[in-house]
Amino acid sequence: MTQEETTLYRKHRPMEFKDIIGQDHIVNTLQSSLKNETFAHAYLFAGSRGIGKTSIARIFAKELGTSASDLYEIDAASNRGIDDIRELRDSVSTLPFDSKYKVYIIDEVHMLTKEAFNALLKTLEEPPSHVVFILATTEAEKLPTTIVSRCQTFNFKKPSQTTLKEVSLKIAKKEGYTLDPSAAQLIAILGDGAFRDTLGIVQKVISTSADKKITAEEVEAITGAPRRALIDNVIIAISENDLEAGLVAVNKAAEGNINMKIFVKLILAKLRFVLLLRNAPAMEKEIKEELDEDDFEFLKKLSDAKNTAISSKTVLAFLEAYSKLDFSYIVHLPVELALIDLLDKKV
Repeated sequence: MTQEETTLYRKHRPMEFKDIIGQDHIVNTLQSSLKNETFAHAYLFAGSRGIGKTSIARIFAKELGTSASDLYEIDAASNRGIDDIRELRDSVSTLPFDSKYKVYIIDEVHMLTKEAFNALLKTLEEPPSHVVFILATTEAEKLPTTIVSRCQTFNFKKPSQTTLKEVSLKIAKKEGYTLDPSAAQLIAILGDGAFRDTLGIVQKVISTSADKKITAEEVEAITGAPRRALIDNVIIAISENDLEAGLVAVNKAAEGNINMKIFVKLILAKLRFVLLLRNAPAMEKEIKEELDEDDFEFLKKLSDAKNTAISSKTVLAFLEAYSKLDFSYIVHLPVELALIDLLDKKV
């Protein structure tokens, strides 16, 4: 068995519609079309990577009664030319081996060349009755409108951090491990809105950990995520209007080659909890379940109504800094400027 076959993402890949998480708007529509036999012959699945586009495409093919011998998966990133599409067109014209329908899943379809798109368009305009196309893409805006107009389009939602946290806890448990709530929360943030990336991190953590009970500190050590102390130091500096302490913490993160986007995301997550604890007391129990005891007590103390240094303005400043990280020559400069704008009384 290869390493690829044993990855958690493949091992726990959804096999039926009921296993799909967070895409009810798509699942319900597809199930209704199957029940009523009103399905289209060309679909476009659009959304970010690792959120289940190919999994749903395979399940849909299975529900159509398509066998493995009549299911074709094509990676347009490596089969992007006109000759590849011409070969596909020739294949489309032949009848299925042992199914009613042949299903073609074309992944990363936006990678096709202009000539290949033109060739594909002719097939999409008049597809044989025994063929269903499912085009999947992470960059729908790059597709010609002529292609899009001939497809029934589904826009996939990114899973929330809460959803990714729940999935992390569930899969770790199935594998015989226990994640502390704060460890699962960190993994969810590091997963960056993708099931595949999140489960990749879970796999890395459980395959490296020497203990069946995994803490946030272990996740930090194994993934190279910023230590909790560095993140807390920035937040404490903001709450105490201590610009120097905040800049020191940011520079320590930069010197440690910590991914600055992850660093800011973790800061934002905690700042958000502070505002929620202050402004929505009814959510306290829910938030407490998401954090370990130390984190909760730390943030609860900062949420005291008398401490107004952390405000919506603080969160907006860090959101703006986050949006500029990819374009900054000095990667941590937007974070430094956010702190200076917030805390330097001379500005």
